[in-house]
Amino acid sequence: MQTLEVIAKRRSIRKYKPDPVKEEDLLKMLEAARLAPSAGNRQPWYFVVVRDTETKRRIAEAASRQMFIADAGAIIVAVSDPNASPRWHDKDTMTAMEHLILEATELGYGTCWIGAFDEAKVKEILGIPEQYKVVALTPVGVPGEAPPPRPRKPLEEIAFENKWGNKLTL
Repeated sequence: MQTLEVIAKRRSIRKYKPDPVKEEDLLKMLEAARLAPSAGNRQPWYFVVVRDTETKRRIAEAASRQMFIADAGAIIVAVSDPNASPRWHDKDTMTAMEHLILEATELGYGTCWIGAFDEAKVKEILGIPEQYKVVALTPVGVPGEAPPPRPRKPLEEIAFENKWGNKLTL
């Protein structure tokens, strides 16, 4: 697939088949995240891959009881180090997570950005030290649904040329 095709194909999946995620595919996703750009090349991210059934259930509970998360073959928890990059740690980690999610899409897996979670509980469940920040998590698994594309604003509403409000002439 071409990059734009992968981006267009990505959906938020909230239903998963019970199939496991191949280890070699998880490694490819993590490699995609590792290659993401970061401010000053500080790479302030860490990723916890959760495949244990009970741990996935506990994370789903801590994520506002979004239990569909536990049905995925894995949950990937993105963690940042504010000390490594005080101003950009969370944004850099989100960029890396998006790389991971796009690679998952390329490989045929479904994901869903999860930002609603009790950070303290997730840290406790996974043993994440206090100085780090849990930025986001995503289930990764074989999709059990194929939602249609969601509406998007037209380009004319969101892109301008040279100055705010100037019509784009490209």
